[in-house]
Amino acid sequence: MTVSDFRQSLGFLRSLSNFMANDIAIDLGTANTLIYMKGRGIVLNEPSVVAVEARTRKCLAVGSEAKLMLGKTPADIEAIRPMKDGVIADFEVTEDMLRTFILKVLHRRRFIKPRIIICVPSGITEVEKRAVKDSAMHAGCRDLHLIAEPVAAAIGVGLPVNAACGNMVIDIGGGTTEIAVIALSGIVTQMSIRVAGDEMDESIVQYLRKNYNMAVGEQTVEHLKMSVGSAYPMKEEKEIEISGRDLVAGIPRTIRVGSAEIRESLSEPISSIVEAVRRTLERTPPELSADIVERGIVMTGGGALLKGLDQRLSKETNLTVTVADDPLSCVVLGSGKVLDDPEEYGKVLMDPPRG
Repeated sequence: MTVSDFRQSLGFLRSLSNFMANDIAIDLGTANTLIYMKGRGIVLNEPSVVAVEARTRKCLAVGSEAKLMLGKTPADIEAIRPMKDGVIADFEVTEDMLRTFILKVLHRRRFIKPRIIICVPSGITEVEKRAVKDSAMHAGCRDLHLIAEPVAAAIGVGLPVNAACGNMVIDIGGGTTEIAVIALSGIVTQMSIRVAGDEMDESIVQYLRKNYNMAVGEQTVEHLKMSVGSAYPMKEEKEIEISGRDLVAGIPRTIRVGSAEIRESLSEPISSIVEAVRRTLERTPPELSADIVERGIVMTGGGALLKGLDQRLSKETNLTVTVADDPLSCVVLGSGKVLDDPEEYGKVLMDPPRG
């Protein structure tokens, strides 16, 4: 065989290897599920919602299609969020959702079971780990590894997690807020609280119910939070018109709500997050505290997009707080880096339960 023939054969084998490789990383979130495929980047970003037939529990729609059904389904169809507080609440529905998403991204390579890294809350219990493992295996996984969400977020942002210096990350998702100080490939101090985007939405719902006698749907609340919601006084306060159902008259109604009102409604969950950050800082070793003073805190996750939250945290802690460039994708991008470079980042993986 000539040198040229050998190079051609080697190139063919590499391209075949890339074609056959189907390792994926999954950010299995309460609000959204993102999938990263080795060599291709983020290939899926869809809501963690499943529509099922009420009587048989048969899966009818998953992801974006199912989210459109939230609050609009007839009696024989249920639109379900199978993840709650960052962990599996409905085992069978989560399995259906995972299987559908995995098959969707694998296309022609679906006959090969993938190796998977799944991001989980840092405070996950052994029982919850097993639920994640079993769901992934039943959905068609051949090998599973877990990674803590704040560690994945730190890697996704580009922080030097392997170095002997402190890196502090606050990842605010739909179900949990993960706060961690990371050094030498591990979590030194961490706190995981089940107060995040969902609790913010519920606080707004309760505020509107109490002050306006009005019921609103999930998608309306989400739009309201992102449009005029804030954690810190804004330079220019805003108002928005929303529609819902009058709880007294029972008929549709439209009202105008201001950003100051929504900020008031969010005060309790925001205060819980601020307190958790303070407690994490109090438990951080002095040497790493000095690093955090110098480097500041990085915020990731959908909750980081709430206007003024970085300013509120900065005022409360007297530290520099920055929001990642792409906060919604940091966790899955970080776990994707672990897939792409296991020698560099292999130490950050959590061992799933055996058996």
